[in-house]
Amino acid sequence: MNNLKAYGLTERFMNEATMYEDMALARIIAQYKGLYKVVTEDGEHTAEISGKLRYETEELAKFPAVGDYVMITGKSGNDTTIIHHILSRRSVFLRTAVGVSDQAQVIAANIDYVFICMSLNQNFNLNRLERYLSIAWDSGAIPVIVLTKADLSEDLDGILPEVERVASFSDVLTTSVYEDNRHKFEPYLKEGSTAAFIGSSGVGKSTLINQLLGDGMLETKEIGKGDKGRHATTGREMFPSPLGGVLIDTPGMRELGVQNADLSKSFADIEEYEKHCKFNDCTHMHEPGCAVQQAVAEGLIEERRLNSYFKLKNEASYEGLSSKQIEHQKMERMFKDVGGMKNARNIAKEKRKKK
Repeated sequence: MNNLKAYGLTERFMNEATMYEDMALARIIAQYKGLYKVVTEDGEHTAEISGKLRYETEELAKFPAVGDYVMITGKSGNDTTIIHHILSRRSVFLRTAVGVSDQAQVIAANIDYVFICMSLNQNFNLNRLERYLSIAWDSGAIPVIVLTKADLSEDLDGILPEVERVASFSDVLTTSVYEDNRHKFEPYLKEGSTAAFIGSSGVGKSTLINQLLGDGMLETKEIGKGDKGRHATTGREMFPSPLGGVLIDTPGMRELGVQNADLSKSFADIEEYEKHCKFNDCTHMHEPGCAVQQAVAEGLIEERRLNSYFKLKNEASYEGLSSKQIEHQKMERMFKDVGGMKNARNIAKEKRKKK
């Protein structure tokens, strides 16, 4: 299991893998069109999905993705292996798939941290940051804000307080190409951990990952008129880090559509004020006794931030739901690690019986 442990294997997945006899455990470390690269206890292999798995999978998000632990068998005659099962995901970062209506696309699975990279030049945008944070919190991983190219910022002291106000529960790191940033990531990149780097094209993700890996494994490009901000990374790929754990590089994303979002953490300030609204179903628009609108009037919440909240709430799965239905979704999210709220109740009942 030495190769797999270098790619973040934990006991949880080792135990689940014992359910599948005559198959080997692997982790997907790269994804291409129609093919995957997996690592097993004896090395790396090319892999493809079994016909049965392809036939039974209707949703795009249910297909294997980088970070997934899968069960495979060999294919006689060459080095290609066959993926038969995907082990249950501990976390998954989703975005709305481009060109596929109402479908979600998996960016990375089984991640512990999402490093949200935003450069401190023309890319900096608080609304975009709130969008990334909402999706990252919903993934089940812990988001960390990484402000790159700090050396290009003309007002770093003014920007940092703005970021910290919207960061909520997230740590904020600043990086520069003129300094060694590795020590800033040591608390997160421990053995057995997996971290994905997310952000728009050209923000410096690959430059930063190259520094953390200790060599120039990733080709990089800068934001500029010539390449229109395109990034050289075209696929998703995972790399073991000398610091410990593994890193996932992702292609730069111009837009990040919202499939689901956890607004309870990314907009905790607004949701705290709304507890004091006069009406339980307050829309925070024109109702009397709205604590949220009062907070805006008193300068406690920025109007820009409230508008961002409205926009994400409408895009995400909360659209058209009553306050009671939204609360149910929040409870389901809290217990998703044990299979949802219903399953959590069953587990609690079994524990009471044993007492």
